[in-house]
Amino acid sequence: MTSTAATPAATPAATPAAAGTVAGTAVKRGAGWPRIAGLLAALLLLAGCAVNPATGQRQFTGLLSPDQERQLGAEQHPQILSEMGGAYEDPSVQAYVDGIGQRLAATTGLPGTRYTFTVLDSEVVNAFALPGGYVYVTRGLMALANNEAQLAGVLGHEIGHVTARHTAERYSQGTLAQVGAVLAGALGGQQLGQAAAAGAQLVMAGWSRDQELEADGLGIRYMAAAGFDPLEMAAFLDAMGAHARLEATLAGRPGAADSFSYLQTHPPTGQRVERATEAAGSRPSGGWTTDRDAYLRRIDGIVYGDSPKNGVVRGRVFLHPALGFRFEVPEGFRLLNGQTQVTAVGPDQRSLITFDGAPVQGVPDPSAYLTTVWAPRVPLSGLESLSIDGRPAATAMARADTDAGPVDVRFVALRFDSRTYYRFLFVSAPDATARLSEDYRRTAYSFRALGADERAQIRPRRLRVVTVKPGQTVADFVRMMPDGDHAEERFRVLNNLPAGAPLQPGQPVKIVTEG
Repeated sequence: MTSTAATPAATPAATPAAAGTVAGTAVKRGAGWPRIAGLLAALLLLAGCAVNPATGQRQFTGLLSPDQERQLGAEQHPQILSEMGGAYEDPSVQAYVDGIGQRLAATTGLPGTRYTFTVLDSEVVNAFALPGGYVYVTRGLMALANNEAQLAGVLGHEIGHVTARHTAERYSQGTLAQVGAVLAGALGGQQLGQAAAAGAQLVMAGWSRDQELEADGLGIRYMAAAGFDPLEMAAFLDAMGAHARLEATLAGRPGAADSFSYLQTHPPTGQRVERATEAAGSRPSGGWTTDRDAYLRRIDGIVYGDSPKNGVVRGRVFLHPALGFRFEVPEGFRLLNGQTQVTAVGPDQRSLITFDGAPVQGVPDPSAYLTTVWAPRVPLSGLESLSIDGRPAATAMARADTDAGPVDVRFVALRFDSRTYYRFLFVSAPDATARLSEDYRRTAYSFRALGADERAQIRPRRLRVVTVKPGQTVADFVRMMPDGDHAEERFRVLNNLPAGAPLQPGQPVKIVTEG
């Protein structure tokens, strides 16, 4: 459980006016005013256009200068560290990634940008960049990669966003769209203004597919120039796709792999493979490397999965050594540790448990907190005071309508200390409420504080690299892994092994171990 903050898209206001003025003379709006608004916007666009030396293309970035980009990145960097688990606390891993990143950055031909490469202490497979040269990869992504070239492909893509100045382009276009919305609203009528405002929101929503493909092209260029095999970008895309499908299956949503992949906003894998193949065919391949052995040596021992400082899932038990508590969910439920809450999904996919923390907000009585702070507008029934682990708590029920039909919801608020409430939300279909009520009750009452010795014994799982011996099979290594669903599929995804592919003696493979 960690906290996150969202940055809302800009929403310009469009206010219609009764009349415009030209040289101080009042005139009525007419068909010519939208053209005037468009002309003014075009003049702004022309003034802000320049050729980007990285892409060789004219680009509208004039409303956010390089100095402002660097300032923006520097301001956001501490917030990224706070929201994404902080920097991974292994100086050798940080230095290794920085070395690869700087090697790639040196090929860009743009010496004015100073790059900061950071490995984030997060199990989520992710990578992104801030303007001004701040590039991030997670240890979860590093665990999935199988050689240096694959990591270089990710870093090169993110460097491409920086050198292409996509943040400045998006900001400038969004600002222009807002200006257009105001002009259109004032000069062309509210309907036109609303349409322009909608366009502004669309521009500000995220990287466009063209920007993603442009970053791919630049990343592939940087990989090849630095001596990395650009075809490994395609191989890693396949690995990330397999990982997303596995995560969707484990979450009970096998058809929703895009929701579990940071590639969900990227172009289809096939397009990116074609780009990598084209780049590979256009350059002599004699000097390209993948550096698999060096990479596996570097990630041997890296933390895998949940970090104890953010809480860990062990089967049906969630433990948080930093905050000092644990609880257990019913048989058949799968626990998922998210950014802001812990979720448990039932075997029928219709039952759900969520758990999170919240400040007391000056209401120390759990019953009053439940009715006035947590659910003040919910028609609650059966309000009851409880004692859980010797701490004051309260519970109540409600029925809610959803797209899938009515559900019963049970609220449980537990005051952990003078500052914090911990909250369970149990959701089930009405026909399952009675059957699951005792299981839910056991979950709430399983919550307890951890002693100092218990907290000290909770250690992270780690990635280990071992060598296949003659006669060893995939099943042998799966048995070495901690218990879990789809263990063989996880092993194969981790090592980018297709279904049914055998192991070869002497082959290095990654496994997960306890501690």
